[in-house]
Amino acid sequence: MTASSKAYQRGACLPSSNPFQRLADLLDGTAPGRDPIVMTIGEPQQAIPAFTAEVLAENMADFRRYPPIAGSPEFRRAIAGWLDRRYRLEGAIDADRGVLPLNGSREGLSFGAIAARDQLGKGLEHPAVILPNPFYQTYAAAAHIADGEAVLLDAVAGNSFLPDLDSLDPALLDRTVAFYVASPTNPEGSVAGIDYWQKLIGLARRHRFYIFADECYSEIYRETPPPGILEAALPMGEGFANIIVLNSLSKRSNLAGLRCGFAAGDPDFLEKWAKFRGLAAPQVPLPAQAVAVRAYQDEAHVEENRRLYNEKFAVAERFLNPILGPVTPDAGFFLWLDVGRWGDGVSVTKSLWSDVGIKVLPGSFLASDQADGSNPGRCYIRISLTAPLPQTETALDRLANWMGDKA
Repeated sequence: MTASSKAYQRGACLPSSNPFQRLADLLDGTAPGRDPIVMTIGEPQQAIPAFTAEVLAENMADFRRYPPIAGSPEFRRAIAGWLDRRYRLEGAIDADRGVLPLNGSREGLSFGAIAARDQLGKGLEHPAVILPNPFYQTYAAAAHIADGEAVLLDAVAGNSFLPDLDSLDPALLDRTVAFYVASPTNPEGSVAGIDYWQKLIGLARRHRFYIFADECYSEIYRETPPPGILEAALPMGEGFANIIVLNSLSKRSNLAGLRCGFAAGDPDFLEKWAKFRGLAAPQVPLPAQAVAVRAYQDEAHVEENRRLYNEKFAVAERFLNPILGPVTPDAGFFLWLDVGRWGDGVSVTKSLWSDVGIKVLPGSFLASDQADGSNPGRCYIRISLTAPLPQTETALDRLANWMGDKA
């Protein structure tokens, strides 16, 4: 099944608790079989940029000021400049109207759907909000906030872990206001190509909905930079209509705690959204924006960050390829492993903890059940490679030995 067909129920796809609380409940009372190694949370542990403290210190006085909701001119120019360089946009991004600061990309993802609903004015009591499945839990919160019907599209290996656009009913798209999609995908690490992006853009413009493109892992790739939705839109004409791309410093620069991100794209949407945020949202502190300006002008720390992740993926291939075949995704810092030959993801997670002390996350905890009870994450586990290399190597060695012993 690729899309749910349940009768509307507000908050139906909202998890009862977040995946990590569910994991804590699952393992409660079970002792680790060896010294524990936690490989669950996607919180960067590599170094933050060396200039961070210096920039904050230089801008400390700005903590006294209420920041403008639209951000500082320097911030908007820095984001527009980075997008232009990264995606070869030929100056097409309007720094004044096409960029908006966010308190981390999560803020934009959470409240984007309600802005889309209000701006489109389709007059629907419960408009559709389309999500990939598995999905970042904030997407479900967005549908809930907008009082929308969350429609889950299973992201499976046969379609490169991307929602199948060809399976979508035009009637569904007509009542859609927001389509959430991540590339690189989380947790699978797949990448949408230009053709995929352009097909989705065409659907959005034909059926009048907004695309919220979550590109937070755009800079954590192996060799080839993933194409972005703005890059795909440029040759299509109509500027960036119907497109909102979201990104942040959390993964790119290991600055998850700075809570500084941005939305960019459709200037008409963003201009109206900024007016609403001026009433409802907290501004991004100016010192945080100053760090972002510096970070988006520097690629050396990003290249080093990427090198360290790729070093750990090389270790994963060394240990796991002989058992599972290739395990390295195109991008991101997770392993998304099909463990079906050893059981479902929940049972394997419990065994890895009790047998060898590795804490991983069941794939089903990152997805929702479809109407028929199926769950696309059921046979998977997610392993984060954010831990330091020695710890990662020890964990993957234990995992490989466990798989070999259980085979």
